[in-house]
Amino acid sequence: MKILMFYTHEFWFKTFQKTLPDVPDSDVEQKVENAVVVFYQCETGDEDRLKTVLSKAVKNIKWLTRKFDTQIVVLHSFSHLSNSKASPEFTDMLIGKVREKLLNVDYTIYETSFGYLNEWKIHVAGESLAKVFKDI
Repeated sequence: MKILMFYTHEFWFKTFQKTLPDVPDSDVEQKVENAVVVFYQCETGDEDRLKTVLSKAVKNIKWLTRKFDTQIVVLHSFSHLSNSKASPEFTDMLIGKVREKLLNVDYTIYETSFGYLNEWKIHVAGESLAKVFKDI
């Protein structure tokens, strides 16, 4: 799994075009402030390392949110971080587990529509730690 995280002053997103025929129809527009935005991509090898990948993803997200004193997270599927791609079904399942673990410790979670291209505007903070890439 690859994750690219940004601490944002503001993140706006809107569904644009469906790319997976089996996902529910969605038409979402949302603006989120003072959040850690997580661009993620699950890879084929993650299926054999589910427990480790899940634990490391949650740990890294919580680490960055603590650095910026926020418990607001936006999850965004971004299949441009690696040439290796897990199935959409596995990716959806894994990110659902990430969401569940964060919700269980009082995080507020927003998600862009999975299986869609999205428009977005992002205002990333200037600090060095506001931009973090992790290869899990």
